[in-house]
Amino acid sequence: MRYGRSAALAVTGMLALTACGGSDGDDSGAAASDKPRIKLVINGGLGDKSFFDSAYEGLKQAEKDLGYELKVVELGSDRTKWEPGFEDAASADDYDILAAGTFDVTEYIGELAPEFPDKKFWVFDAPVDYSGKNGTCSNKCENVYSVTFKQNEGGYLAGFLAERLVAEKALKGTESQNKVGVIGGVKIPVIEDFVVGFKAGFKDAGGKNSDVLVQYVGGDKPFGDPAKGKEISTSMYGQGAALVWPVAGLSGLGTFESAVTTKRYTFGVDSNQYQTLTDQAQKDTVVTSILKNVGNALVKAAEADQKGSLKYGAVDTVGLAEDAVGYVNDEHFRELVPEKIRTEVQEAADKVKSGSVTVPSAF
Repeated sequence: MRYGRSAALAVTGMLALTACGGSDGDDSGAAASDKPRIKLVINGGLGDKSFFDSAYEGLKQAEKDLGYELKVVELGSDRTKWEPGFEDAASADDYDILAAGTFDVTEYIGELAPEFPDKKFWVFDAPVDYSGKNGTCSNKCENVYSVTFKQNEGGYLAGFLAERLVAEKALKGTESQNKVGVIGGVKIPVIEDFVVGFKAGFKDAGGKNSDVLVQYVGGDKPFGDPAKGKEISTSMYGQGAALVWPVAGLSGLGTFESAVTTKRYTFGVDSNQYQTLTDQAQKDTVVTSILKNVGNALVKAAEADQKGSLKYGAVDTVGLAEDAVGYVNDEHFRELVPEKIRTEVQEAADKVKSGSVTVPSAF
């Protein structure tokens, strides 16, 4: 790593540390409690109302139901602070399990795990390189559990539903709109997996991929720039999109603002954003949310770890068949979406679950 441990300790004051579950917040040593201690280290911050918030809620549930003790470290959006921040978090003896997510953290964890063989590491939404070929995981990361998601399957359902809504002119006020949009944070495989799945579902439902608008936020804060997300969304709505699906973390919050202004619609991502959004006008634009149940996956990991059955040194990949991805089918969804389309979407989901439909992937 570029920073030594002593340099990493110097950034302690930069970390936004929240102590949960009765901890006194002192990072100088092991907690007095006998509870297993999980430290969630976020390369960003809470408040995205989707991905990281889902992880946090899952670990809060593990704290409540399974007796874990949770701490959260938010490293913020400045990438230069992530590497020393992770080393500082790993160096503090105030955890038994360090959990972190996204492809951005895999190299950090791959380097840190061998340094702390008596600790456990969980990586969600991306695997470390267990082979060690990229220069990390010198111990084959035998103390690291990784879980990845078949987000392409969730994307497939989003695309299928979007096409049926547009083709049937089912969304009030968008009868003259024949396009849909997808906004990614940045063009990387995990985000492309959503897009590839979306296009496949849109096509299988009878649509043309030329009617799917795709754009990326990019820049220094691809997952933390709501203003840019709003700008792109407004452009897509102006090009004839009836709905836009943001897969861009905090940047996606700008899509909901734009949808209110333009009187169009959205899909949520990762969490049920009809529930997590606080502005009623924005909530009303959300037709459904395509779920990546990060929180559920972490609860299951916590349960398995307590039983001694969690598979360290390996990747667990979960999708529709494991109820790890899916879509929200609640009262709001049923009010907006005609029964015929709801039935078609569920049939599409069942085909993916059974294996009769194989969704293409960016991986």
